[in-house]
Amino acid sequence: MIGALLLATATIASTPDLGKAEGQCRADERGPAYLVDVTGLKDRAGRLKLELYPANDADFLADDNQLIAAGKPFARVDVPVPESGPVHLCIRAPAPGTYALSLLHDRDANRRFALSIDGVGFAANPRLGLAKPRAAAASAAVGAGPTRIGIIVNYRRGLLSFGPGGK
Repeated sequence: MIGALLLATATIASTPDLGKAEGQCRADERGPAYLVDVTGLKDRAGRLKLELYPANDADFLADDNQLIAAGKPFARVDVPVPESGPVHLCIRAPAPGTYALSLLHDRDANRRFALSIDGVGFAANPRLGLAKPRAAAASAAVGAGPTRIGIIVNYRRGLLSFGPGGK
Protein backbone atom coordinates (compact mmCIF):
# COMPACT_ATOMS: atom_id res chain seq x y z
CA MET A 1 0.00 0.00 0.00
CA ILE A 2 2.72 2.48 0.97
CA GLY A 3 4.80 1.47 -2.06
CA ALA A 4 1.86 2.20 -4.38
CA LEU A 5 1.36 5.59 -2.72
CA LEU A 6 5.04 6.46 -3.19
CA LEU A 7 4.89 5.36 -6.83
CA ALA A 8 1.78 7.48 -7.44
CA THR A 9 3.42 10.49 -5.76
CA ALA A 10 6.52 10.10 -7.92
CA THR A 11 4.48 10.23 -11.12
CA ILE A 12 2.37 13.30 -10.28
CA ALA A 13 3.25 16.16 -12.60
CA SER A 14 4.53 19.37 -11.05
CA THR A 15 1.91 22.06 -10.67
CA PRO A 16 2.72 25.76 -11.04
CA ASP A 17 1.02 26.63 -7.73
CA LEU A 18 3.00 24.17 -5.62
CA GLY A 19 5.01 25.98 -2.94
CA LYS A 20 3.43 29.38 -3.57
CA ALA A 21 1.65 29.54 -0.20
CA GLU A 22 4.93 28.73 1.55
CA GLY A 23 6.87 31.34 -0.42
CA GLN A 24 4.47 34.27 -0.28
CA CYS A 25 5.81 37.06 1.94
CA ARG A 26 3.47 38.99 4.18
CA ALA A 27 3.28 42.78 4.23
CA ASP A 28 6.19 43.97 6.40
CA GLU A 29 7.64 40.44 6.55
CA ARG A 30 9.51 39.92 9.83
CA GLY A 31 10.32 36.20 9.68
CA PRO A 32 13.10 34.43 7.77
CA ALA A 33 12.90 35.57 4.15
CA TYR A 34 15.09 36.58 1.24
CA LEU A 35 14.60 40.07 -0.18
CA VAL A 36 16.00 39.61 -3.69
CA ASP A 37 17.20 42.51 -5.82
CA VAL A 38 17.06 41.29 -9.44
CA THR A 39 19.44 42.74 -12.03
CA GLY A 40 20.58 41.79 -15.53
CA LEU A 41 17.12 41.37 -17.10
CA LYS A 42 17.20 41.27 -20.90
CA ASP A 43 13.72 42.79 -21.18
CA ARG A 44 10.48 43.25 -19.27
CA ALA A 45 8.52 40.42 -20.91
CA GLY A 46 7.11 37.28 -19.28
CA ARG A 47 7.33 36.07 -15.70
CA LEU A 48 9.87 35.66 -12.91
CA LYS A 49 9.91 32.42 -10.93
CA LEU A 50 11.99 32.37 -7.74
CA GLU A 51 12.35 28.98 -6.00
CA LEU A 52 13.86 27.91 -2.68
CA TYR A 53 15.45 24.46 -2.26
CA PRO A 54 17.49 22.58 0.34
CA ALA A 55 21.18 23.51 -0.01
CA ASN A 56 22.42 20.07 -1.10
CA ASP A 57 23.11 18.69 -4.56
CA ALA A 58 20.60 15.83 -4.30
CA ASP A 59 17.65 18.17 -3.64
CA PHE A 60 18.69 21.32 -5.52
CA LEU A 61 16.36 21.77 -8.53
CA ALA A 62 14.64 18.44 -7.69
CA ASP A 63 10.98 17.81 -8.48
CA ASP A 64 8.79 19.96 -6.23
CA ASN A 65 6.27 17.15 -5.61
CA GLN A 66 9.00 14.85 -4.33
CA LEU A 67 10.49 17.52 -2.07
CA ILE A 68 7.14 18.35 -0.52
CA ALA A 69 6.18 14.65 -0.15
CA ALA A 70 9.47 14.08 1.70
CA GLY A 71 8.85 17.08 3.99
CA LYS A 72 11.82 18.99 2.60
CA PRO A 73 11.92 22.77 2.15
CA PHE A 74 10.48 24.10 -1.09
CA ALA A 75 8.88 27.46 -1.83
CA ARG A 76 8.05 29.39 -4.98
CA VAL A 77 7.19 32.95 -5.99
CA ASP A 78 5.88 33.42 -9.55
CA VAL A 79 5.08 36.96 -10.70
CA PRO A 80 4.85 38.97 -13.92
CA VAL A 81 7.99 40.98 -14.71
CA PRO A 82 7.35 44.59 -13.63
CA GLU A 83 7.03 46.93 -16.61
CA SER A 84 9.58 49.39 -15.23
CA GLY A 85 11.67 50.31 -12.21
CA PRO A 86 13.80 48.20 -9.91
CA VAL A 87 12.82 44.55 -9.56
CA HIS A 88 12.52 43.21 -6.01
CA LEU A 89 11.17 39.82 -4.96
CA CYS A 90 10.54 38.35 -1.53
CA ILE A 91 10.43 34.63 -0.70
CA ARG A 92 9.90 33.19 2.77
CA ALA A 93 12.21 30.55 4.20
CA PRO A 94 10.87 27.87 6.56
CA ALA A 95 13.48 28.70 9.24
CA PRO A 96 16.83 30.47 9.58
CA GLY A 97 19.55 28.58 7.73
CA THR A 98 21.11 28.18 4.31
CA TYR A 99 19.04 27.45 1.20
CA ALA A 100 19.68 27.28 -2.53
CA LEU A 101 17.74 29.74 -4.68
CA SER A 102 17.05 29.73 -8.41
CA LEU A 103 15.47 32.51 -10.45
CA LEU A 104 14.01 31.94 -13.91
CA HIS A 105 13.10 34.75 -16.33
CA ASP A 106 10.45 32.92 -18.36
CA ARG A 107 10.35 35.45 -21.20
CA ASP A 108 7.51 33.80 -23.13
CA ALA A 109 5.59 32.85 -19.93
CA ASN A 110 5.15 29.23 -21.05
CA ARG A 111 6.29 27.83 -17.65
CA ARG A 112 9.19 25.92 -19.25
CA PHE A 113 12.88 26.78 -19.38
CA ALA A 114 14.22 27.29 -22.90
CA LEU A 115 17.99 27.71 -22.97
CA SER A 116 17.92 29.84 -26.10
CA ILE A 117 15.24 32.27 -24.85
CA ASP A 118 15.00 32.39 -21.06
CA GLY A 119 17.35 33.71 -18.40
CA VAL A 120 18.41 32.14 -15.14
CA GLY A 121 20.17 33.25 -11.98
CA PHE A 122 21.09 31.80 -8.61
CA ALA A 123 21.87 33.02 -5.11
CA ALA A 124 25.57 33.91 -4.78
CA ASN A 125 25.68 34.43 -8.57
CA PRO A 126 27.90 31.49 -9.56
CA ARG A 127 29.60 31.42 -12.94
CA LEU A 128 27.29 29.53 -15.30
CA GLY A 129 28.07 26.82 -17.81
CA LEU A 130 25.93 24.18 -19.50
CA ALA A 131 25.47 22.18 -16.27
CA LYS A 132 23.55 23.34 -13.21
CA PRO A 133 25.73 24.85 -10.50
CA ARG A 134 26.48 22.97 -7.30
CA ALA A 135 24.00 23.74 -4.52
CA ALA A 136 26.71 25.26 -2.33
CA ALA A 137 27.56 27.76 -5.10
CA ALA A 138 23.88 28.75 -5.46
CA SER A 139 23.07 29.15 -1.77
CA ALA A 140 22.77 31.98 0.72
CA ALA A 141 22.20 32.15 4.46
CA VAL A 142 19.06 33.69 5.92
CA GLY A 143 18.63 34.79 9.52
CA ALA A 144 15.60 35.12 11.77
CA GLY A 145 14.43 38.14 9.77
CA PRO A 146 14.55 39.26 6.14
CA THR A 147 17.96 39.04 4.44
CA ARG A 148 18.74 41.11 1.33
CA ILE A 149 20.61 39.41 -1.52
CA GLY A 150 21.15 40.17 -5.21
CA ILE A 151 20.63 37.80 -8.11
CA ILE A 152 21.92 38.56 -11.60
CA VAL A 153 19.88 36.98 -14.41
CA ASN A 154 22.04 35.46 -17.16
CA TYR A 155 21.17 34.48 -20.73
CA ARG A 156 22.92 32.25 -23.20
CA ARG A 157 25.39 34.07 -25.44
CA GLY A 158 26.78 31.91 -28.18
CA LEU A 159 27.32 28.19 -27.68
CA LEU A 160 28.93 28.02 -24.25
CA SER A 161 28.84 31.40 -22.56
CA PHE A 162 26.29 33.14 -20.37
CA GLY A 163 25.94 36.71 -19.23
CA PRO A 164 23.50 39.32 -17.95
CA GLY A 165 20.91 40.73 -20.32
CA GLY A 166 22.08 44.25 -19.61
CA LYS A 167 18.80 46.01 -18.89
